[in-house]
Amino acid sequence: MDYSLIDFKIMGDERGYLVALEGEESVPFKIRRVYYIYDTDRYAVRGRHAHHNLEQAIICVSGSCDFILDDGKERVTIPLNNPAQALYIKNNIWREFTNFSDDCVVMVLANQYYTPDDYIRDYNKFLEVVNSPKISDFTQKQSLTLSTVQKIDN
Repeated sequence: MDYSLIDFKIMGDERGYLVALEGEESVPFKIRRVYYIYDTDRYAVRGRHAHHNLEQAIICVSGSCDFILDDGKERVTIPLNNPAQALYIKNNIWREFTNFSDDCVVMVLANQYYTPDDYIRDYNKFLEVVNSPKISDFTQKQSLTLSTVQKIDN
């Protein structure tokens, strides 16, 4: 599954701590959009979608919650509770989050502006997308077929 945890550099002393986020430096993309989610009921389930192209870095800046990731073959639960760490998710991964603490604030950094067409909001449609033959597989098969034809002609 195409995700990772990014640990940010923490600067601080007895007065407190600071984490600076810079696109293409501390996160692996140019930041186009930032939003945050707060005051969420503990058992609410947010997300419930995937993206065709969008990449995200998700930071629980306060409190905690659980992210559930699904690539169509495997489901994993990632607890988020560290404001100096981001969950980096690439495209074509179904995501849900739940189990919010009362003080939970989740900030999301995205590599694209909001584009409704990039969302896959139906889980069955998501499974169709991730389990369909890929273009690269088709190109590779086409190339193998062409090589075989050329060998027969020679």
